[in-house]
Amino acid sequence: MPFTLGRGVGAATAAAALVLPLALATPASANPKPAQLINSVVASAVKQHLQKFQQIANANGGNRAAGSPGHDASRDYVAGVLKKAGYKVTLQQFDFPFFSENSPAVLQRTAPSPKTYSAEDFTIMTYSGSGDVTAAVQNVDLVLPPGAPNSSSSGCEAADFAGFTAGSIALMQRGTCSFQVKAENAQAAGAAGAIIFNEGQQDRTDLLNGTLGEPSVTIPVVGTTFAAGQELSAAGTVARLKTDTTSAVKTTHNVIADSRWGDPKKVVHLGAHLDSVPEGPGINDNGSGSAAILEVARTLGKIPTRNKLRFSFWSAEEFGLLGAEHYVANLSAQELANTKLYLNFDMVGSPNYALKIYDGDDSDGEGAPAGPAGSDQIEKLFEKYFDALRQKHVGTDFDGRSDYGPFMDAGIPSGGLFTGAEGIKTAEEQKMFGGTAGQAYDSCYHQACDDISNINDKALALNTGAIATAAVTYAYATKLPGEGAPATARTAAASVASTPGTEAPNHELTR
Repeated sequence: MPFTLGRGVGAATAAAALVLPLALATPASANPKPAQLINSVVASAVKQHLQKFQQIANANGGNRAAGSPGHDASRDYVAGVLKKAGYKVTLQQFDFPFFSENSPAVLQRTAPSPKTYSAEDFTIMTYSGSGDVTAAVQNVDLVLPPGAPNSSSSGCEAADFAGFTAGSIALMQRGTCSFQVKAENAQAAGAAGAIIFNEGQQDRTDLLNGTLGEPSVTIPVVGTTFAAGQELSAAGTVARLKTDTTSAVKTTHNVIADSRWGDPKKVVHLGAHLDSVPEGPGINDNGSGSAAILEVARTLGKIPTRNKLRFSFWSAEEFGLLGAEHYVANLSAQELANTKLYLNFDMVGSPNYALKIYDGDDSDGEGAPAGPAGSDQIEKLFEKYFDALRQKHVGTDFDGRSDYGPFMDAGIPSGGLFTGAEGIKTAEEQKMFGGTAGQAYDSCYHQACDDISNINDKALALNTGAIATAAVTYAYATKLPGEGAPATARTAAASVASTPGTEAPNHELTR
């Protein structure tokens, strides 16, 4: 049946919404029935793709993480659909640092008095090695009481480990150098494990949630609060530290699909990451965005267009946007110039959703700055779509947490849609979209419960319609967003970008 937009939205209103943005950018002769074309994107088919992703996860240990059999099966499914639809499909191979925590870590003080630390006190560092060790805790050049920020250089130099007893657990303090340097120095000194605690200033007392950046360490490594670290620094402390991880360099693939139609010097690029986290099947994050653009691509594959459509399904996004970074880094200067815009769709079916449009013009004046020239026009197209449907919408910052980041840094006009992750829904958003204020947009974010039941069908349908509208609009446009404007690459310093190897903004690499 044709694409539907949920209860209370009539077919005439839906058609008007679809035609309105197209009328702004599409000459009548280019595609005589744009609304009919967009309405041929079937919402039930998007759900069928999601069901397939769930089946793949069920058959492969409950996840579709990059470097896993679940991701390989997802890759093959997507590539098969796209080839059948008429696209030229490329599997772009790259290596990346893989990490998963196979079972919960343990941190216990066994002497002088027993204490078991909780998840509020400590967490495993990404790319920690595995092990189960009970040993004396040995302080490494600590600054207690704490001084100014970065006054601690604990563990940053091999000389800090002079006199270190091999087989002990090294206790180090945040500051000056990366956690990877600290952990590698501890391992070289013969430490059986490493604990790195927060530095202790007013804004550096909470749980230290960090990454070692790559799988270069084989011993267990955890981060803790300042309070836990200070406790463990007491003379005579013996601790048990246990981690069970997979930390290795693996191979994975981006799926890149090019339409056989359109001007190759005017590429309209839509993307979504295909991988889940190792903890779950990733049906909202990001099966939802992948399924939506897959169905749009399938529907448009055999229809001639003025501009070339490209659909990408990124891998290793959950390890730090690595698939998109690899793709952009390997484009030639001409290929970059040919890419006229990038549209990103990461989580478009959140159960407690808000309809969020990336803020291309920085109209709120807060957070990340505006995107490259033309990003404001992309934002306005999505706004007109939702306005015509009388659907409320809000802006959301380009905060560097999804695959638009490398494109924006290269100066490519960017935009997209988002329905919320672990952030908390406001009372105002509850009035606009329903749902429950004070709760996460997606309470199953990065968890095993992000399964097929974790999708809001209305949000998925509305966003699929918006994606189809943008794809058709830009596929036939005579002038694309940003054309004629000077290139304005947004550097990492100008944006609120995540550090490579991290996705969440509180997941730290250094100092």
